[in-house]
Amino acid sequence: MRELAAVLGVRPTKQRGQNFVIDANTVRRIVRTAEVRADDVVVEVGPGLGSLTLALLDTADRLVAVEIDDVLAAALPATIQARMPAKADRFSLVHSDAMLVKELPAEPTALVANLPYNVAVPVLLHMLEHFPTIERTLVMVQAEVADRLAAKPGNKVYGVPSVKANWYAEVKRAGSIGRNVFWPAPNVDSGLVSLVRRAEPVDTTATRQEVFAVVDAAFAQRRKTLRAALAGWAGSAPAAEAALVAAGISPQARGEALTVEEFARIAEAKA
Repeated sequence: MRELAAVLGVRPTKQRGQNFVIDANTVRRIVRTAEVRADDVVVEVGPGLGSLTLALLDTADRLVAVEIDDVLAAALPATIQARMPAKADRFSLVHSDAMLVKELPAEPTALVANLPYNVAVPVLLHMLEHFPTIERTLVMVQAEVADRLAAKPGNKVYGVPSVKANWYAEVKRAGSIGRNVFWPAPNVDSGLVSLVRRAEPVDTTATRQEVFAVVDAAFAQRRKTLRAALAGWAGSAPAAEAALVAAGISPQARGEALTVEEFARIAEAKA
């Protein structure tokens, strides 16, 4: 990876949160933990120099990589052709910002990625929203972000990412990753997060946008009771209380205590 970077004149940039995985055992572990199957169509966001890309393509039926960096995107197909020519026709590149991607060359069944730290949560939620065929996800993110995504109600780090991720999937921590497997080595530890798409969506008549609006409002002022925190969303504190009571939620509760299903009930009550 370092040799390839030198040839390309590439240096990882903080602006894009780039920390390239340079340890072969780590990429093999990620593929194994992700339970990538021979019939999977995997989408990878931020393939960088291609270390995880090669490991994924070695196992999956097809791989679609989404890369925003001009130099890296231009080089990746040649890397695949040179290192894995037998599967080069199973590889597709989408040169774009992942947050703008709403169509892919094939319907993905799995998302596996070392996500850039600075955009990890929005990219993850965007992909889960726009590609409902993604059944399984394994992402490597900053350890603190991994904790937030996998947190359960009542946990001090439970918040917006936790609830929104749980709207789509069952979420859990799937391991820790040390700093020395990256180039450059980050100043923080990393964690793996597994997300398995819900077999049945959250049972609610409210839309995703309506539920997420309640979640955003509840955690914008997380120290306040829901009666106070949801006043702006509902139009007034009494209106918020009425919606909470109708949903069977105590107006004195706080957002950090609620499940995604309970947030959905609040959204329904206001509607």
